[in-house]
Amino acid sequence: MRRFLINWLIMTIAAGVMVALLPGMQAKGNPPILGIAAFSLFMALINASIKPVVHVLALPLSILSLGFVALVINWLFMELASWLAFSFFDVGVVISGFWWSVLGSLIMSIVSSIVAGVLGE
Repeated sequence: MRRFLINWLIMTIAAGVMVALLPGMQAKGNPPILGIAAFSLFMALINASIKPVVHVLALPLSILSLGFVALVINWLFMELASWLAFSFFDVGVVISGFWWSVLGSLIMSIVSSIVAGVLGE
């Protein structure tokens, strides 16, 4: 449980940086950090549960498409996390399109790697 909470904190920081840097991502909530935290909660749950299985199953297609399938899967998971956050908590992150999601995934992975390194995770 402690590991999951740390991952959620890391995802929240990364999502906050993503929302701050990209105009195609907007946090909805009062204060906006609630939307980012709800979105990050569902991203952490998805990353811990179904994302590894889906990426392994889609690996042959991802190799054939030179990684495009992996981008589509990440986009779908970000959309799913956003939808779940709005469905359960009425706050979340609005994603304006596929390419914003791709840039957001890139920023989140870079920032989460840096934060995890600083925290020693």
